Amino acid sequence: MTKAARGSLLGIEHLEAAEILGLLKLARRMNPAKPRALLKGKRVVLLFYEPSTRTRSSFEVAAKSMGAMTVLIQSSGSSIEKGESLLDTGYTLRAVGADAIVLRHPSAGAPHLMAANIDIAVINAGDGMHEHPSQALLDAYTVLRHKRSFKGLQVAIVGDIYHSRVARSACHLLSKFGARVTLCGPPEFVPEVAATLVPGIRLTRHLEEAVRGADVIMLLRVQKERLAGRKIKLEDYIARYQMTAARLKLAKRDAIVMHPGPIIRGLELTGDVADCPQSVIVQEVANGVPVRMAILARAMGKAR
Repeated sequence: MTKAARGSLLGIEHLEAAEILGLLKLARRMNPAKPRALLKGKRVVLLFYEPSTRTRSSFEVAAKSMGAMTVLIQSSGSSIEKGESLLDTGYTLRAVGADAIVLRHPSAGAPHLMAANIDIAVINAGDGMHEHPSQALLDAYTVLRHKRSFKGLQVAIVGDIYHSRVARSACHLLSKFGARVTLCGPPEFVPEVAATLVPGIRLTRHLEEAVRGADVIMLLRVQKERLAGRKIKLEDYIARYQMTAARLKLAKRDAIVMHPGPIIRGLELTGDVADCPQSVIVQEVANGVPVRMAILARAMGKAR
């Protein structure tokens, strides 16, 4: 195995704080409305083994806005469906001229394996239940549009922590900058061990406790089939963990509400919370474009 190509983004856990700040500063210089053709003539392959709307489309918009050509490859209707291995797919894409690969894969570590074996940048767009680094970066970017710094911020992350690569990347990022993170959810979704994975993480089963005095509330997607699989009654989850206007009032007056999407109104949050002035969910999605522009520019050595 070789060292990952320069510019690869495989996770947040092993990134230095300075690298994260550098990407966030670069994202601030990216203007999707008036982009520069930094990637003219480059080829970006979007290799998605899992469905995606927000991540895939914002990487595609980001790449095209900077002049790159994009190619989307999904597992259905490709050689992947015929049993081609991940590495053989990577070798093929490199051979036909890919300059970078944006990879989403159901297996944890898949982007690391590809990056160790091919000599072009690999960007992790979500690997199994491991990490989702670009989401953590755009969430951090969103927070800093509303808060002066991460240090001392009280952040509540609520929902299905166990299955969430978003939560893992967010915990790694926030802990590097001195934020105080509280995880909240039922034991089936937030096992006790979750609070030991990253230093400084706190855990509670009570939503009111988690959001009281919070600066940032990050809600996570909850799938009904996972509730059923864990024998959690839908009505019980809603009663104990749904973000309502009354519960939002326990947070600071200038607290922001976030969600990586897709949101399920009436489950993770009520419609009035989704649409309230404190909700930055739509901004969060929009911020994915400049952040992913910065990630792609860095990946191909254009981060000036």
